[in-house]
Amino acid sequence: MNINQTTLDLFNTAPNLAQSRIIEIPDGELLFYPQFFDSTESDRLLTQLRTEINWQQQAMKMYGKSINLPRLTAWYGDGGKDYTFSGIAFQPEPWLADLLVIKARIETVVDTIFNSVLLNLYRSGQDGIGWHADNESELGTNPIIASISFGEIRRFQLRHRFDPQIAKVEVPLTHGSLLVMQGTTQHCWQHQVPKTAKQISERINLTFRSIQS
Repeated sequence: MNINQTTLDLFNTAPNLAQSRIIEIPDGELLFYPQFFDSTESDRLLTQLRTEINWQQQAMKMYGKSINLPRLTAWYGDGGKDYTFSGIAFQPEPWLADLLVIKARIETVVDTIFNSVLLNLYRSGQDGIGWHADNESELGTNPIIASISFGEIRRFQLRHRFDPQIAKVEVPLTHGSLLVMQGTTQHCWQHQVPKTAKQISERINLTFRSIQS
């Protein structure tokens, strides 16, 4: 694995915890760090991930047809940590140095060790992801999901799965931000990144997970 000096410097830099806060929701736990990576780090990581990740155009079956996902995806992690999402089976590619930097930084504030990460590249406002929960069996009970965003700010919305009277929650995921979803969030809430007609630039999102053996 090629680790350059800039990457080593990031390993030794503390996260920016300014303006961090708990977002109060019933039946769940959300922690938000709007500037977890500073602007210089975020700009560099956005550029690096855009070029070094092996992005794939995945397709899912819907009504007997193959439909391209409205985003590009990639799956990296420890060997053998396979994952299935929307009927698509992912086998992990080996960790890259920058992914390990991001993982190590998150693990300084989250009480878990992650073994895999799903990456999404939203190329424009026409890319998005619909309502879902990260509650697949591979993730175990009450999984901790750590979501890092680089690039364009996108609307991140949550809705309660069982009580429509509970108001939806919206969090603007900023450049370099970290959103941690834990507790019963994945069992009681769904989330989405809606499409938009606005002319916006790219966003890369990384959701770190721990696949159970």
